[in-house]
Amino acid sequence: MKKKEIIILVPYPAQGHVTPMQNLAWAFLAQGFHPLIVLPHSFHRMIHGQEEQEDGLRWVGLGDGMGQAEESPDFFAIESAMEKRMPSDLEGLIEKVRGEGGEVACLVVDLLASWAIESAHRSAIPVAGFWPAMFASYLFIASIPLMLNRRLLSHNGLPQHEGKFSLRPELPVISTEDLPWLVGTEAARKARFKFWKRTLERSSALKWLLVNSFPEESKLEVENRKMGTEGWPRVLPIGPMCRNGIAKSVSFWEEDLSCLKWVAKQKKKSVIYISFGSWVSPIGEAKLRNLAVALEASGRPFIWVLRSSWRQGLPNGFLERVEKEDRGRVVSWAPQKQILQHESVACYITHCGWNSILEALQFEKKLLCYPVAGDQFVNCAFVVEVWKVGLKLNGLEAKDVQEGIVRVIQDKEMEGRLKLLNQRIMAGNNNTGASMFKTFLEDLKKTSSTTTTTQDASEINIPCF
Repeated sequence: MKKKEIIILVPYPAQGHVTPMQNLAWAFLAQGFHPLIVLPHSFHRMIHGQEEQEDGLRWVGLGDGMGQAEESPDFFAIESAMEKRMPSDLEGLIEKVRGEGGEVACLVVDLLASWAIESAHRSAIPVAGFWPAMFASYLFIASIPLMLNRRLLSHNGLPQHEGKFSLRPELPVISTEDLPWLVGTEAARKARFKFWKRTLERSSALKWLLVNSFPEESKLEVENRKMGTEGWPRVLPIGPMCRNGIAKSVSFWEEDLSCLKWVAKQKKKSVIYISFGSWVSPIGEAKLRNLAVALEASGRPFIWVLRSSWRQGLPNGFLERVEKEDRGRVVSWAPQKQILQHESVACYITHCGWNSILEALQFEKKLLCYPVAGDQFVNCAFVVEVWKVGLKLNGLEAKDVQEGIVRVIQDKEMEGRLKLLNQRIMAGNNNTGASMFKTFLEDLKKTSSTTTTTQDASEINIPCF
């Protein structure tokens, strides 16, 4: 009797990381594997009940010592908990699976949870890295040694010069202040840089890196081939990992479904959707107030995703006026994909998180970009400069926002580019991504000491919308 083949997936515990990892788990499930997704226990509690779906996925909480997760959890607190507490629990889980007659065919590890790579090595299990964002943003991280060698950075990751630069002709120009680790105070920036250096060291031993992106994201095929050389994992762009709503993605927060009834009553291409993601209070009270004033002055209907704890900066009476005039909805968390696929939505004001961009492309929504931190500046550069399916907001003053909304809505050529981009990377089952996933499974089969129970490789397809 063949052993049940388990794939253990280890996402970083943020919504923008868990969602694509869950989509990847469904792809493994479709090939006969039994996916098991692990989270820190404090985050696992937040999805309790949702994981009891009849979709074949299992969710397990590992000890983290953090207590109840906060609305805006601290990056370094999560890092510390993962590094110190979770490896032993993960290795214990692997032994439990084996003791129950299962076989762990592979560990798939989000690079932001690189601690699990070492657990896989200690447990003698094949391990693949997972990058939930676009390949271009990975290249900026992977280029840290090059930037140090060129003295663009000090030894602790701070830029040596101010200004714009591009490491490669294939990559867009960004500011030295827009590098992914330059978030927060100087001490926080140094600590994040140290985090990424350690991540690079650990991931250099990986055989594969599965990327939630598509080869056509830019002219990066040459760099992709270089990644197959010694000291680099083989990069396989298997994305975009997307779903058509057949199975519901888990969420750390309860979605306000009342906004769906409201948006259904609005005119076609009239509603402005605004969300800056789930991770950190994004823009500060002054900018929050300016955005509220701008939305009210625009006279357009809107849905704004805004945590209750972030609303202190709103103008006096703003929420009351919005409700009384039925101008829009301000919700703590929204069913984003259902909103974006609605014909009433005209455009999306976004922080440029990668999941948000993929969902906007999936449903052909134009973007008004206001990147805040991390890889969002690189993502924004592709949206605005490479694909030209959105505009960047230089500020959140009423004039900036109103002019941006008018320009992006009236741009008919942008609609054409958006449709072509959608057809190229989203239409059908994304044969290129499916081929890359097939390549990975074939490699895994060769690497594994057990006989796989997957379907014939010719049948492999990534579930897409």
